[in-house]
Amino acid sequence: MSERLEWERDGRDWPHREASQFIKAGGLRWHVQIFERHPQDQTQAAPVALLVHGTGASTHSWRDLAPLLAKHFTVLTMDLPGHGFTDMPAGGSLSTQLSLPGMANALGALVATVGMTPALVIGHSAGAAIAVRMCLDGTLSPRVVIGLNAALLPLGGLAGKLFSPVAKLMAATPFLPRLFSWRAADPAVLQTLIDSTGSTLDPAGLALYGRLVSSPGHAAGALGMMANWDLDALAEELPKLRVPLGLVVGSKDRTILPGQSSQVLALLPPAIAKPLLTLEGLGHLAHEERPELVADAVLALYRDSSQSP
Repeated sequence: MSERLEWERDGRDWPHREASQFIKAGGLRWHVQIFERHPQDQTQAAPVALLVHGTGASTHSWRDLAPLLAKHFTVLTMDLPGHGFTDMPAGGSLSTQLSLPGMANALGALVATVGMTPALVIGHSAGAAIAVRMCLDGTLSPRVVIGLNAALLPLGGLAGKLFSPVAKLMAATPFLPRLFSWRAADPAVLQTLIDSTGSTLDPAGLALYGRLVSSPGHAAGALGMMANWDLDALAEELPKLRVPLGLVVGSKDRTILPGQSSQVLALLPPAIAKPLLTLEGLGHLAHEERPELVADAVLALYRDSSQSP
């Protein structure tokens, strides 16, 4: 079993392989996908939409949503550090580049290298935290950030106290990513993992997650991200956010309870908090279940931001 995914083997039939390229930035070799939109008015460039996936995912997560958005935007997606086909940072799964500030800095370096200025940033789950962190740091200044089932607040209670220490232990134990990948490669275990999100995926979606989780290298990246994650500072700074934030939630999300999004919006200055949009019957992976509904929600929030003073 190979430690890391290999593009020529594992990416041979990757979704939208023709949009893929590899770019060096911030000391890493990134797997990037760019979906170009060519507006009818050639004198005006299409706005750019930056899509940031969550923990344990990759560009595949946007496989159906990205083409829908590409009718309106030039779309930029990537595998985050340690995920998919992007390099693991030096230092492995305990690298500070897998922390929230580290991810934000690394992604900022990539966006600068690509030379795009996003007007729209969409983050799924932990990807929303990265997007918000970048805006707070001044790395990005889009027209709006949209969080899909956004993970922006610390876990509360006993789970919050145990999460980080347990994740750090798992990330620091070399054989555990291999053990996790071996177990998760079992179709029944994989199905249970997906079911726990409250989402229902088609066989193609399940197979792609199966390819990812069966890689110890990808598992190490996901565990490292969890081990280094700390949302306390982000939550404290949410009232300082000056970029409009829209949240879209699936009513059946079991990973990030839908009520958390209302708590987030209550922390924001009223002028930048957009109305909460709830998609009934969808789970944590709503953008993979019903990409057309999510695209409609995204476009509505973007257009609303365009019309704001």
